[in-house]
Amino acid sequence: MTYQRKSDPRDGAPGTPGARATPGTPGAPAATRSRATVSRSEPLATGAAEQPPLALAPALLGLAGCVLRTGRLLLQRRIHLPRQNTGRQVEFANGTRAVVYRETVVERPDARDPAVLVVGFRLRLLRGRAHRWFRVESILNTPLFVGFPGYVSKLWLTHDENGLYRGIYQWDGAEAAETYARTLWRVLALGSVPGSIHYQVLPGAHRDEFLLDVPAAQPGSGASAPPAWWLPARPIAAKHRVREPV
Repeated sequence: MTYQRKSDPRDGAPGTPGARATPGTPGAPAATRSRATVSRSEPLATGAAEQPPLALAPALLGLAGCVLRTGRLLLQRRIHLPRQNTGRQVEFANGTRAVVYRETVVERPDARDPAVLVVGFRLRLLRGRAHRWFRVESILNTPLFVGFPGYVSKLWLTHDENGLYRGIYQWDGAEAAETYARTLWRVLALGSVPGSIHYQVLPGAHRDEFLLDVPAAQPGSGASAPPAWWLPARPIAAKHRVREPV
């Protein structure tokens, strides 16, 4: 995803390390604050096409390393669960809605190569109140992602009207984000509806800008293109009570 920054003689080249940054969204955690002023005149640019899941051996190796690094982060007390965004609603371009029910942030330096990652999947066998149970127990999955190289933050979203769960991540490095998504695929496949797992990597994007400065049109969309399941249709809304879709 490419955002156009408003020019300033004190800035370096847009998106380069060391360029002067403007303040982020008020109240946002330090690890996820925006570092650029956004212009909506530039269309979104998505990353490479979705790739298949990672081979089993490297996926298992990556997960093992992630768990070990998560233990170190816990000992250092660098994993946080801020509540500024919990309860806020996101409406997507395909007409569905979901509510943020958890946020997980790692205390670390600002991303030098920011990227947004959106992951979507539908779980098998979950109905009614079982979704509430999943939201509670899903925190046990934390060791499977916070220790991956480049991880910054995650917004956990409730399932939408079609049963689709989403995670919206801030990452440092688009390639690292894609490696994680292809590794996560292996884990999600154990309990997800076949064919329901998808991801979208948006290079150069900051999560807060992605959710607040919604572009007027979908990137590269044509008359026959389906609405994007991962693209917000309007800025993230104020807090809502979490309700189960009918």
